Amino acid sequence: MNDTSAESLQPFSEKDLTGFNYFKHLRGLLERLHTQRAHPNRNLHYDEYACLLLLYFFNPVVTSLRGIQFASGLERVQKDLGVKRSSLGSLSEAANVFDPNLLKGVFDALAAQAGAADAPQRPAGVPEALSIVAADGTLLEALPKMLWALWLGPHDHAVKLHFQFDVLRGVPIDVALTPGNGNEKETLAGRLRAACLYVLDRGYRDYAFFQKIIDAKSSFVARLQGNADYEVIETRPLSDAARAAGVESDQIVWLGGKKSGPNLRQPLRRLKIHVKNPPPHGLKPRGTRVDSKTKQIRISEEEFDMWLVTDRMDLLPEIIALLYRYRWQIEIFFRWFKCVLGCKHLLSQSENGIRIQMYAALIASLLIVLWTGRKPTKRTLEMLQFHFQGWASASEVDAPIASLKLAE
Repeated sequence: MNDTSAESLQPFSEKDLTGFNYFKHLRGLLERLHTQRAHPNRNLHYDEYACLLLLYFFNPVVTSLRGIQFASGLERVQKDLGVKRSSLGSLSEAANVFDPNLLKGVFDALAAQAGAADAPQRPAGVPEALSIVAADGTLLEALPKMLWALWLGPHDHAVKLHFQFDVLRGVPIDVALTPGNGNEKETLAGRLRAACLYVLDRGYRDYAFFQKIIDAKSSFVARLQGNADYEVIETRPLSDAARAAGVESDQIVWLGGKKSGPNLRQPLRRLKIHVKNPPPHGLKPRGTRVDSKTKQIRISEEEFDMWLVTDRMDLLPEIIALLYRYRWQIEIFFRWFKCVLGCKHLLSQSENGIRIQMYAALIASLLIVLWTGRKPTKRTLEMLQFHFQGWASASEVDAPIASLKLAE
């Protein structure tokens, strides 16, 4: 016999939710959203909706929009978060009518404050005023009914998030959302910042785009194909430190041929780096394979040649090689954002609603950095979730964080 009592239909109870003291700092930032309501005849305000979304990210018992709706009816949630009971219709409508740019303002304010102590240190010779920014895009699978997110074909639907990630602070500083086939170079070109050094993979290889970065008063270190056309102006001598870092050549060149060369108005710097990575976990090295980009060079994941191009003439070649390695930081953040924080599950089917959820998820990530002083990890999120479920006291959450800080 099925138990259909009201108690059995409840996904969780008030005792499963706690830890609301962590939201106190955020309430002041969200107050600016309070004047926004989903509908004149409904009482759900934007700041309340944002708080409920953050509760979704920090408490694992809240796993869906219906779970958020149920939580809004709990007395303790209403008291500690300052929200009122909301209907499923109001929450669904809110995703379509609230302005994501208003929540972006909260994200921007937190991003300006946050900085992780365990982020990479500024390399020697890199100017203090220069931000090291890794840029890349990542896909989230979308539902077939989300026609605006059509990607490769009639059966392929995805949204793409285009991130800018401040490597030396360990935090995202900008994001844009497009359908899955959104052009990464065009998206970044429209959101370039001054005084940044952009670290880019081969997907951003475009000479006209490189010139746009320079014209925006920024710089770049990007990966280049090995068979690119160029004319050598100067070959620079290599130090022992550069050779130890795998640098095999450092040249000033005019980059490009007859068609692509005119897109650049100044010479650039081309470096060849020989990369040696130890096999992961001590495993036997894998065999070589043909590079899909050049069709000429046989490489392995553990040992291969890499060409970099940059407009920075002042930095040591070993520093440029190190800066490109920092690009991996954004891949680590993608894994956190999609796999650990759980942003693969979309609460809305509209582009507007996904933008709101995206900013709420980024705010959750920045809050962890502000609370812990370190980059968000699976362990720190687990400790916070234990606290939000009432299984860990505030002191038990603070203890491992304090021990990490002492180990720095």
